[in-house]
Amino acid sequence: MTSRNVSRYWEWGKKIICVGRNYADHAKELNNVVPTEPVLFLKTPSAYLTEGSPILIPKYSNSVHHEIELGVVIGKGGTAIPQSSAMQHVAGYALCLDMTARDVQDDCKSKGLPWTLAKAFNTSCPVSEFIPKERIPDPGNVKFWLKVNGQMRQNGCTSQMIFSIPFLISYISEIITLEEGDLILTGTPKGVSAVQVHDELHAGIDDVVSMTFKVGRR
Repeated sequence: MTSRNVSRYWEWGKKIICVGRNYADHAKELNNVVPTEPVLFLKTPSAYLTEGSPILIPKYSNSVHHEIELGVVIGKGGTAIPQSSAMQHVAGYALCLDMTARDVQDDCKSKGLPWTLAKAFNTSCPVSEFIPKERIPDPGNVKFWLKVNGQMRQNGCTSQMIFSIPFLISYISEIITLEEGDLILTGTPKGVSAVQVHDELHAGIDDVVSMTFKVGRR
């Protein structure tokens, strides 16, 4: 499927395409309207973070939230990919965090501005090790969780997503050509909350993968 080592996609992948408000309960907890079509935004590759390095709260934010998500790693690129063949373009998955400067996002939203400052800062996309496609035979029914300092904060399942992975791949590729190594973040369940310096975030998909990150400040 690939000429490069897709298991290290974060070293050379070009795009992180994120889907907002893809879980109804999460949209409601932030007083957002449940969408009728996907809400998309981007992170830059410099947002990637792997285990062993800390999540750094940016200087301009006092309220950074965790958002745990299933990430989809693209193994074969394409434009206008049909839903019926969308999964053929998937190389594997990763457990991911969409770290969000919520105070900055709220300010941007109130002014009608883009979310870039809130979503795309360095270290805003911590990722687990690569999960080969075969390890998750049913991506539409993946249970995942996040604990902060040992306390459960988020516990969800991809069956709760408004828009399925095949639909998202097809929808996104109509607008943005997908390329090998791209990552799609598929949205977060309810339970997001602020993290503090020295917090430890531990997340996992039982019997598949787990990851741990500490929080610091830039």
